[in-house]
Amino acid sequence: MTSAQQTLSIPELEAVLLVAETRNFRMAAERAFISQPALSRRVQAAEQKINARLFDRTKHSVALTDAGAELVPIAQRMLSEFRHSLSDLSEFIAGRRGSLTVWALPSIAAALLPPAARAFQRTHPKVRLLIQSASARQVTQAVADGGADFGLSVAVPDSPGGIQFDPLLTENFVMICPRGDPLAKRRRVDWSVFASRPFVASGPASSIRLVTDQVFVATGQTLDAQFVADNISVVGAMVAAGVGIAAVPELALRLMDRDRLQSVALHAPTATREIGVLTRQQRSLSSAAQAFLSTLQTTGASAIDP
Repeated sequence: MTSAQQTLSIPELEAVLLVAETRNFRMAAERAFISQPALSRRVQAAEQKINARLFDRTKHSVALTDAGAELVPIAQRMLSEFRHSLSDLSEFIAGRRGSLTVWALPSIAAALLPPAARAFQRTHPKVRLLIQSASARQVTQAVADGGADFGLSVAVPDSPGGIQFDPLLTENFVMICPRGDPLAKRRRVDWSVFASRPFVASGPASSIRLVTDQVFVATGQTLDAQFVADNISVVGAMVAAGVGIAAVPELALRLMDRDRLQSVALHAPTATREIGVLTRQQRSLSSAAQAFLSTLQTTGASAIDP
């Protein structure tokens, strides 16, 4: 019977079950909304595939053979599994079931994704959300390789081909210092402040470092950072410990101990970091991904509130 499960079509299984239930080919054909000859052909095709007679037919009666009686529960189970699978597929197509993988910069993952995930959970409780935090280049590569449904990051120079960047929000850079530092009382400072104080820099692969280096070049400053940390949380911890000050985007504050830190607006110039949604061109997003993006755009509007 294993071969029958592999080769019998859904219409053939349905025809066999209808005849088994009604014990009448005409009635079975009416329930299937097909002609009686068409239904008979489906039953005959099933019999040929399993090489066994399923019904004993006389002029006035139809009875299941032993092979037919054996097939009925198997056919019922197969049709039930098929219909259940179709239901799952419909749920997936509608975006109510499945899994969604999002790669994001650490600060974005911490600031934007939790409120979006909470809102999304209420409307899509059967969708599993997988979140991976990584550098901008790693996020971009994950999208390019198909490992992420979409990414949340800055635009990376020389990114792989086929990546689309759609702006989501823009965040300003701020200076951070310890709470007790005299700079903490200032409403704003300009970038020259880093020339007179030890500077804690983000690692060279960080999207933060890309912006700060550009600003220092534009303002004619040459800084030799005394402390460099790849992890933005470590940058915050170093500053909180009093070893120096740093320039970070607003959302990065979510990864720091803000009870020990003070953020101060930076100007002259005002530096920003544009965060966008990275997707792969020529690849359609699932309904769940589209729904989560819509939720993210709604909840992300209030994310910059350090």
